[in-house]
Amino acid sequence: MSLPVRIAITGAAGNIGYALAFRIAAGDMFGPDQPVILHLVEIPPALDALSGVTMELNDCAFPLLQEIVATADANEGFEGVDYALLVGAKPRGPGMERGDLIADNGKIFGPQGRAINDNASPGVRVLVVGNPANTNCLIAASSAPNLDRNQFTAMTRLDHNRAISWLAEKTQTHSTQIRRMSIWGNHSATQYPDLSNCTVNGTLATELVDETWCRESFIPKVQKRGAEVIRARGASSAASAASAAIDHVRTWLRGTTEGDWTSMAVASDGSYGVEEGIVYSYPVTCSNGSYSIVQDLEVSEFSRGCMNTTEDELREERAAVEDLLE
Repeated sequence: MSLPVRIAITGAAGNIGYALAFRIAAGDMFGPDQPVILHLVEIPPALDALSGVTMELNDCAFPLLQEIVATADANEGFEGVDYALLVGAKPRGPGMERGDLIADNGKIFGPQGRAINDNASPGVRVLVVGNPANTNCLIAASSAPNLDRNQFTAMTRLDHNRAISWLAEKTQTHSTQIRRMSIWGNHSATQYPDLSNCTVNGTLATELVDETWCRESFIPKVQKRGAEVIRARGASSAASAASAAIDHVRTWLRGTTEGDWTSMAVASDGSYGVEEGIVYSYPVTCSNGSYSIVQDLEVSEFSRGCMNTTEDELREERAAVEDLLE
């Protein structure tokens, strides 16, 4: 077997972190031959619950799980890690404005970024799951001056997967027949799920579904799916979010299929006219552990309007945390 890889999960006693830990230990993220060491990071009040998670992981006797580090100390939690999954975040409370939520979470992700910078493996790959994920990712990356911004990503793979599922249902096909789905912008209700280049079993999706369905049903459905899940089960998405995080890291590491791409929120480099200095979801290809933004896609007037709307929201979020950016 290979040498073990170290994976940190923040908020590891929460619903998403809990779901992630067991699937990673079972080999779902890195494969059946890759040993893992889990670094489970929590806040002090959650350490008792984290102890229970550790007990359960040990009780599973996973062949790939070599060690568990359970801690409330960020420096210890990120020591030598190869992958950092930043899941834990402050939830939005009653009456809380989005700007307040962003500022409060900035106080979490700034210190985590510094701890990753100071303690993690130089080649660490970071995925931010905790919302508002794009701007939390920006804060964490800005707090890690020794690391490349391209080592930090935020998750829009859940939106990507939701869009594929909804299109598959509409076209009465299977998700494996759908390629080149794109999610642009923010992991929020302003995101733009784009069918312009998507294919269903080799046929352009736009030839199989009408424009009215796309604009009035598909786009709002994907944008608001998280709220729909909360209404249905009384809690936010957990298992599907954990599954998307595994998909994100696995694709980042192993690469995208030829002729296809995925969606990742990454540091904007100005592609498609999106302002640099924000973390924006693009269609990307992955190879050899790196990603590249897909270039030269045709952008319609409608798409440009949607892309600008979600960019504007991200620029506003960035302005709200300007004092936290280093």
